[in-house]
Amino acid sequence: MPISPEAHTVKQFDVQLANLRNMVMEMGGLAEDQLKRAIAALDEEDLAATRETIARDRIINGLQLKADEECISIIALRQPLGSDLRLIMSLASIVTDLERIGDGAKKIARMTLHIYDGVSSPPSAKLLRDVKPMAQTAATMLHDCLDALARLDVPKALSIIHSDTELDQEFQGALRRLITYMMEDPRTIGHAINVVFIIKALERIGDHCKNIAEHTVYLVEGKNIQQRRNIDMNVVDALVKDVEMTWTNNP
Repeated sequence: MPISPEAHTVKQFDVQLANLRNMVMEMGGLAEDQLKRAIAALDEEDLAATRETIARDRIINGLQLKADEECISIIALRQPLGSDLRLIMSLASIVTDLERIGDGAKKIARMTLHIYDGVSSPPSAKLLRDVKPMAQTAATMLHDCLDALARLDVPKALSIIHSDTELDQEFQGALRRLITYMMEDPRTIGHAINVVFIIKALERIGDHCKNIAEHTVYLVEGKNIQQRRNIDMNVVDALVKDVEMTWTNNP
């Protein structure tokens, strides 16, 4: 069942919770923008935009500190229980994942500098062939998990687990191709290693999006579904149907 929308007797408590939610969503928007900037800078070989993306990471870090302080303040002053405590703890965990997504975008930007700001010639297109589709998958996951969080949409949050499996498969395929390129032509090793760091950053961003989706389910339903890499997708499908039926019967 969804978390209770009832107001608290102490109105300032509602204000604090609303401010915390808004702060987390603002942080999510910044993380999403950082990922888009990092990928665009790589695609366009724009070193100025790359350096700007790296510099902007401090904004997300600053918001993380503010959100953490707000969580501690609310717990200390209000001593929340039940769904209120679940909300605060879930948002605190989501803040950590968003900060790490920002770090992932920063890592992509740093690798872009290594690729295009050196003395060697740019890499061939085949080395970068898997970056764009993986980036699209990761960006979609990030947008969807933030939308699920904003709407408290449990079925949508659960569906993100499927996307993470897809991104993991894309990563494994890309890694195999890069290894093949390095074996065929050792001169590509330098650039190929930088690309490995990029696709690994994208794969990790997908993991953090999955974490956010799981925290959203816990926030709303009170169910801890922290899944592992070998998750049985039939179990997830059954859980999605169960949640959808519950929401239909108890709007």
